[in-house]
Amino acid sequence: MKKISFFVVISIIFASSCKDKQEKMKTEIQPPIAKIVPHTLEKHGDIRTDNYFWLNQREDKEVIDYLNKENEYYEAMTAHTKQLQDDLFKEMKARIKEDDTSVPYFYNGYYYITRFETGKDYPIYARKKGSLEAKEEIMFDCNEMAKGQSYFNLSGISVSEDNKWVTFGVDLVSRRQYTLQIKNLETGAVLPEKIENTTGGSTWASDNKTIFYTKKDPKTLRSDKIYKHVLQTDVQNDSLVYHEKDDTFYSFVYKEKSKKYIVIGSTSTLTSEYQFLEANNPNGAFKMFQKRTRGLEYSISHFGNDFYIVTNKDKATNFKLMKTNENATSMENWVEVISHREEVLLEGIDIFRDYLVVEERSNGLNKIQIRPWSGEGAYYLPFESETYTAYTTTNPDFDTEILRYAYQSMITPSSVIDFNMKTKEKTVLKEQEVLGGKFDKNNYTEERIWATAADGTKVPISMVYKKGMKKDGSNPFLLYAYGSYGASMDPYFSTTRLSLLDRGFIYAIAHIRGGEDLGRQWYEDGKLLKKKNTFTDFIDCSKYVIATKYTSSNHLYAEGGSAGGLLMGAIVNMTPELYHGVIAQVPFVDVVTTMLDDTIPLTTGEYDEWGNPNEKEYYDYMKSYSPYDNVIAQNYPNMYVSTGLHDSQVQYWEPAKWVAKLRATKTDKNLLFLHTNMDAGHGGASGRFEALKEVAKEFSFLLDLENIKK
Repeated sequence: MKKISFFVVISIIFASSCKDKQEKMKTEIQPPIAKIVPHTLEKHGDIRTDNYFWLNQREDKEVIDYLNKENEYYEAMTAHTKQLQDDLFKEMKARIKEDDTSVPYFYNGYYYITRFETGKDYPIYARKKGSLEAKEEIMFDCNEMAKGQSYFNLSGISVSEDNKWVTFGVDLVSRRQYTLQIKNLETGAVLPEKIENTTGGSTWASDNKTIFYTKKDPKTLRSDKIYKHVLQTDVQNDSLVYHEKDDTFYSFVYKEKSKKYIVIGSTSTLTSEYQFLEANNPNGAFKMFQKRTRGLEYSISHFGNDFYIVTNKDKATNFKLMKTNENATSMENWVEVISHREEVLLEGIDIFRDYLVVEERSNGLNKIQIRPWSGEGAYYLPFESETYTAYTTTNPDFDTEILRYAYQSMITPSSVIDFNMKTKEKTVLKEQEVLGGKFDKNNYTEERIWATAADGTKVPISMVYKKGMKKDGSNPFLLYAYGSYGASMDPYFSTTRLSLLDRGFIYAIAHIRGGEDLGRQWYEDGKLLKKKNTFTDFIDCSKYVIATKYTSSNHLYAEGGSAGGLLMGAIVNMTPELYHGVIAQVPFVDVVTTMLDDTIPLTTGEYDEWGNPNEKEYYDYMKSYSPYDNVIAQNYPNMYVSTGLHDSQVQYWEPAKWVAKLRATKTDKNLLFLHTNMDAGHGGASGRFEALKEVAKEFSFLLDLENIKK
C-alpha cells in the first residue's frame, strides 16, 4: 500500500462527479507541534532532558489547547473515514441485544437482575422477592441517574442483611474516586450523607446499620484507610478502623460468603495480610489472621469452623490449598488440602456444603475441578474446544448442588451455565445473542499455535479468522497482548471483533510472559529485571505469524492498552519494521519518570512489578526499555494513540509527551494520531454504546490502512 505523506492532503468532497474539481479542493493539514521546553531530570548521576515535561499540567490552558489541537488534527485527517466509522458503529450496535437481561441469581431471599432497555445506554438494577414471578423492584435506573452527566459509573452495590438498605458508589469524572451513598429500598429515599473519595464499595455488619468502607489518598489514589459509618450519623464522625501506612500496599474490606466475618485485606504485588471480625460485633477489634511476611501471598475463605487458604507458602510457586480452624489462624496451624503442582496453577476456590470447586490453569487453559468433601469421585468439567475460557460466576449459596459457571471461546458466544455437581447435568441458562441474522460460528475457525521465543520458550497464540483463509502472507492480522501483573489474557468472544473478521482480518492474542497464562513462573519471567521477555515474546510471535505466512509485515498490526500500551511502545522502538500499524490505548510509556514520582497514583504499589528506580539497577534497566526514553530517529509504523484526560491509572501526559516526541524525532511520513477523550479516564467513555464509537475509530484506522472502504 502506498504510504501517505506527512503533510497529508485530504479531499473535501462535495456532490460532484468531477475528479479534477475534487483535486483542486484538497487542503494540506499539518500536525500540531508541541513547543520544546527542556526540563532536566537527574538520578544516580544520570541526566535526562524531557522537552515535553510541561504537558503534565492538567489545569493549564496551553496544555488543554494542545490536546484539543491534536484531536482536531485527528478529526481532519480521518474525515474521509467518518462514514466508515458511522457504519462500523451502527453495525456493531446492531449485533447487540438492546433489551437484554442478565441471568438472575438468588441471594438472601431475593432474585437480583441487571437489565438494559432499548435505546438506553446504562443498566437498570432490579430485584424480585422470593420468586421470578414477583413484582420487580427497581433499585437503580442508571439512565435517570446519568442524565446531564458527560460521564457516569455506578459501582459497589451492597445490600444489608435485612434487605432494607443498599449502599452504592458513583463516579462522575472517570477517576475512580467514588462518592458513597445509602438508599432506603423500602421508601426509595437516598440518605443525605455522602462519603467522598471512596473505592465505591462497602460492607454491612449484621446489625444492618453499620458499614465499613475504604477511602483513597486524595493525591496518590491509593486505597489506604478503612472507616466505619453508622446510618444517619454525620460522616465527619466516622471512625478510622485501619490505616495501611506502607505505601506499597493497598487495603480493602469485604464480608465472607458465610456472612460470619468481615475481613480487612492488605496486599502488595508479593505479600498479603488479612484481619477479621465477627459481623455481628461491628464495634469489636479486628483479629490478625496471619501477619505479613514478605513474599507470602494468601487469600482466605470461611466455611463451617474453618478457613481455607490459597497460598504460595513454602515456595509453592503455583499455589496450594491449606486449611485451619477459625480459632487458630496463624500459618503454623495451616494443614495442606491440595499440594503444590509444578504444572498446574491454582487460581481460586468456591466452597459448597458437599463440594469444593477448584479453578486451575494448565497448559494455558482454564480447568474446573469438582471435589466432593467425601474425598471420592473428583472430576473435571469437560471442555472440548482447542482454545476457550471458563470460570465460575455468582455462587453465593453454600447449600446447593448447583455450580454456576461461564464458558466462551473465540467463536462461541458467552454462555452462563448451571451445572448439577451430583448428577453432572448442565443447563445453559443464557447464551449471548448476536443479532442481525448473519453470525454463524461455523463460518469461523479458531486455533492455538505455538511460537518459539529467542530463548527457546514456547509461547501460545490463540487466533480466530473466517473460514477459507489462505496462508499466502496477504491477510490483515491484528495481534493483541497485555503481558503484565500476572493477568492472563484468555481467549474470549467479541461481537465487535466480527467487523474485522468479516472483512478478512485474522485476530490473535499472544499469551506472552508477564501474564499467568502458563502458570505463576510465566509471570515471574516477565517482570522486574526480566521485563524485556514480554517485549521479545511479542516480537517473536509477530515474526512467527509472518514466517508461517498467516500475514506479512505489510499487513501486520499490533494492539495493546495500559501496560499493554507500554508493550506497544517498546516493540515499535525495537522492531518497527515488523508492523504496518499500531494501536496503543492509554499507554504507560514514560516508565522511568512515572516510577520516580511517588505522588502519581499507583506508583509505590508498582515497585514489585517494575522495580524501584530509586535503586540504580532498576533505574538502568527501566531506562533501557522505557518507550519515551528510547524514541530515536528511525521509521515508525502508522500509529493511533488514545488516552483520557482524567485517567487515574496512566496519566494522560504520558501518551501526549510520547506522541510529541515521536513527531519531532521519527524519520517517516506515516500516520501518527493522538486522540484524547476530554471527559473520560482509563476505561474510556461511559455508557453501553458510547464505547463502541471508540472501537469504531480504532477499526476504521486499521481498515483505512488496508484500503478497505466499506
